[in-house]
Amino acid sequence: MTLRIATAEELADWDERTVDRPGGHVLQSRAWAAHRESSGWRPRHFVFDDGFGALVLSRAWPWLGLGSAYIPRGPISAGEEPASTARRLADLAAHLGNDPTDGIDVLASDAEIEAKTGYGDLLAGNGFRPIEEIQPSRHKIAIGLAGADEPAAFDQISKSTRQRIRKAEKDGIVIVRHDSRLTRREVGEGFEPPSEPTDVALDRFYDLLLETGERRDFSFGPRGQFVAWWQAAHRAGHLVYLEARSPGGVPQAGLVLYRHGERLSTVHSGDRAEARRDHPGALHLLRWRAIQLAVREGRTEMDLGGADVPGMRREPREGEPMWGLYQHKLSFGGRWIQLAGAHERVFRPGRYRAGRVAARIARLLSRSRPG
Repeated sequence: MTLRIATAEELADWDERTVDRPGGHVLQSRAWAAHRESSGWRPRHFVFDDGFGALVLSRAWPWLGLGSAYIPRGPISAGEEPASTARRLADLAAHLGNDPTDGIDVLASDAEIEAKTGYGDLLAGNGFRPIEEIQPSRHKIAIGLAGADEPAAFDQISKSTRQRIRKAEKDGIVIVRHDSRLTRREVGEGFEPPSEPTDVALDRFYDLLLETGERRDFSFGPRGQFVAWWQAAHRAGHLVYLEARSPGGVPQAGLVLYRHGERLSTVHSGDRAEARRDHPGALHLLRWRAIQLAVREGRTEMDLGGADVPGMRREPREGEPMWGLYQHKLSFGGRWIQLAGAHERVFRPGRYRAGRVAARIARLLSRSRPG
């Protein structure tokens, strides 16, 4: 297929092409493009001749020109066969890699497509090779919700987790729903409307995420980048923030969700250390409310996120650090889904190696400058 840069009219409904379609992803949205542009990336919105869209982010190597490009969580599958998605990626690669003045030296892609489809083999046939993940996880744990109502979804949950959910409700834990698509009166049964600006709640969640990361040996980027993106995604209607509060209004846990395609996806979750002692069901109730929201919106999947880490891109085993999180997610009726993962195609190996060296030097120089 031929492809070109999107027109103004095509940009107007861009998110309908790349976020709302089956397999769509928030990281293909205009909001994400604008956010990454503020950090020095160059967004390009490509449209195929059948109207299919793909966001490509590129960045020039310091001092060298050309550079690298990334199709964040794309091209999306949009309900097509994996072979069609692989062909689209190959067309994008040919277009970007063959332009001597406005092209790139390497292209990375990490569309969320199941490994069992053979998508990885298709990419290998087009010159792509597997690389370490760009996003935190390669695989995911998800709950199938097609045709399910809330009682059926609740029945999938293990007995012990159902007991924790009911105990949290009995103890007065409430779930505040921050969702720009709704008015205060529309939050729905089981949710409370916000009593403060969402920007304030999201900034506080960053502190909660840092605390959780310290317990689990995770690290996160600068506050400004994370919070600014959450705020932008929330304003666009792509992000829902749920916050668990104990009686008296004290925040205990939080859950950030992406709304895209046929699913809701867990992006980040965090809770206070004291909450695990004083309100052990707060996070369980949060996840159940997220599942209820997915059912009410007619989603066919609740994506609970991953449980794999660098160096261990597989199902966790008992005794390993991620075992507890893995079991927690399985207890909601989730199943492990192995994805094809991130791949890249290098067009100019020499320039690619030189560009990586130049990028490292530029980062070191930036860190060494005073102020």
